[in-house]
Amino acid sequence: MNIAVCVKQVPDTSEVKIDPETGTMRREGVPSILNPFDSYAVEEAIRLKETNGGKVTAVTMGPPQAGDVLRDVVAMGVDEVMLLSDRAFAGADTWATSYTLGLGLKQAGPLDLVICGKQAVDGDTAQVGPGIAENLGIPFVAYVRKIEEIKDGVMRVQRLIEDGYEVVEVKLPAVITVVKEINSPRMPSLKGKMKAKKIEIKTLDAAALGAVPGNIGLAGSPTKVVKVFTPPPKGKREVIEGAPAEQVAKLIDRLSESKII
Repeated sequence: MNIAVCVKQVPDTSEVKIDPETGTMRREGVPSILNPFDSYAVEEAIRLKETNGGKVTAVTMGPPQAGDVLRDVVAMGVDEVMLLSDRAFAGADTWATSYTLGLGLKQAGPLDLVICGKQAVDGDTAQVGPGIAENLGIPFVAYVRKIEEIKDGVMRVQRLIEDGYEVVEVKLPAVITVVKEINSPRMPSLKGKMKAKKIEIKTLDAAALGAVPGNIGLAGSPTKVVKVFTPPPKGKREVIEGAPAEQVAKLIDRLSESKII
């Protein structure tokens, strides 16, 4: 099988700062890691390769330093890597990101399967996976918790839903997003780490991808962050002191006064 896995470098911090002019995240000086949900996608891709043969290619979009996460996944067992990097990609929303990744995946093809983590922790939109499928014109299944079988060009999976899961069959090639219940990611091996240090990272810019300028980066993003702010506190606050029983009695009195109870 020829499998591609999409990964992302995300900030390793909860103190996210936003550029007030562009509405995009400031990443300078912030340590970065592999998006945690993507580690499950990488692990599943490697397991499928070990079972069915073939190769795994990891693709990411970002600045040159995003190559660090590509070396991380090579250490886990990924065979080839591709970095989509160009200043023109900066500020991309999920639509522009899906478009750009789709172009990169076409150059990694022909593909049997594309696997993504369910979402990125710095955006939490879960939109890039289905966006990639739309750009590639192939089927998509979200929240996959188990791949049951791949046979005769058809894959049967368990898809997580609110009150359990459902079994879905999808023709390949396809795109899936996986949840953390699907596996337990392996630790990088010593052999993998040595390979990661030496591997050549294939880097493609907008021209190499044949990207339409109006479809990439901030200029190609139909959604814009107009303003980011902390909502002002509402209402009055009161600290209730005393022993637990006294606090409970006071709280009940306050709630009664406010007609909440």
